Amino acid sequence: MYCILDIETTGGQFNEEGITEIAIYKYDGHEVIDQFISLVNPEKPIQPFVVKLTGINNAMLRSAPKFYEIAKRIIEITEGCILVAHNTSFDYRIMRTEFNRLGYDFVKPTLCTVELSQKLIPGQPSYSLGKLVRALGIPMADRHRASGDAMATVKLFKMLLDKDKEKEIIISLIKAEIKSGLTPKLLDIVESLPSKTGIYYIHNEKGNLIYIGKSKNIKKRINQHFTGKTNKCKKIQVEVFAVTYEETGSELIALLKESEEIKINKPIYNRAQRKSIFQYALYDSVDANGYLSLQIQKADGRKKEITAYTTLQEGKNALFRITEKYNLCQKINGLFETQNGCFQHKIKECQGACLGIEAPETYNERVEEFINEMLFENNNMIIIDRGRKIEERSAVLIENGIYKGYCFYDLNYQINNIEILKNILIPMQNNRDTRTIIQSYLRKNRVLKVLNF
Repeated sequence: MYCILDIETTGGQFNEEGITEIAIYKYDGHEVIDQFISLVNPEKPIQPFVVKLTGINNAMLRSAPKFYEIAKRIIEITEGCILVAHNTSFDYRIMRTEFNRLGYDFVKPTLCTVELSQKLIPGQPSYSLGKLVRALGIPMADRHRASGDAMATVKLFKMLLDKDKEKEIIISLIKAEIKSGLTPKLLDIVESLPSKTGIYYIHNEKGNLIYIGKSKNIKKRINQHFTGKTNKCKKIQVEVFAVTYEETGSELIALLKESEEIKINKPIYNRAQRKSIFQYALYDSVDANGYLSLQIQKADGRKKEITAYTTLQEGKNALFRITEKYNLCQKINGLFETQNGCFQHKIKECQGACLGIEAPETYNERVEEFINEMLFENNNMIIIDRGRKIEERSAVLIENGIYKGYCFYDLNYQINNIEILKNILIPMQNNRDTRTIIQSYLRKNRVLKVLNF
């Protein structure tokens, strides 16, 4: 659990500042579950430049509670939480100073979104909160007021969790829970999970990842792990300490994240998925008569494939569908043939390439059309699909035929500026698996829309 906070102060000499406003949002990694926002009477005057910056003046604070009157509520809401702030060293120092004046030692684990942003979103011209969230397309209200700045930090932190592919932030939270002596039961873990689409991460008692998976129903899938009788399920049941998750809304993004994060984190019980799950591939070659032919073969990393499949039969079924869709010759492609050409020619869907009636140049144009479509050759496209909630959408970016990554955005924020899209993008690797996952998903599923640019 995280407590994301922001504090406004009177200004003045180091360690003599007083708090004028505080905002704390308790965040479970997915949504805000509690909050505390209050003006505070600092019992000392506010510096004029601070009044101008925040709009908070001395008159506004005369009837506000003093810090000792809200101290208990702050302790309650932050209990068992990691403190998160933009420039945590400032907010945490101010908070500890105020509690020290009351004779209380306020000690919490902390995370700083400035430091996390520098690591996970490198190359930004500025890491000040206002400029950073503006560059990332994060909406912000009430700048330099505690509630506005804290809520912007919540949204920034949510993006940083998405970008943290090695799960260092989540693992630090698990380790903090381990120190607190929390030992949840399997039933408790299952009950805490959502019945939604996303990625789940199974951790052992050291906080390390031992399994990563994806599901349209995270709760149901974890329950299957915890009740399964296979050797892998039994090992997971013994070793599991916690399960964390990320909702994606989009099954496509769940598939892409699962594939990449397994390869990055190498969980011990994902051994089979560390390598490609697509063992067969579709290749093209030119036959003796100059016609482009398509064949399903065992995947060979030395050759350029068009797309890939998990099984030989899946590949053969797909090749049948391809020949039908593009009026290609089944005989040339090694499928069903007759004495008078191929089956497609018999039902008048092949234009006679198998008998030399259709010229290779004309036939090959259709084959190349299919190949270019499958490889996204020179394509610039954004695949828009559902998001994690009703008012949100997901976007997958392919630029010059290369998969770049994904992001989420609010419906009231139109993705019509490619540079803003790139700023909020969670970058991912472009490899044969990601390309094939996208190809396969678009073949089998409907998305909301595909934008070409």
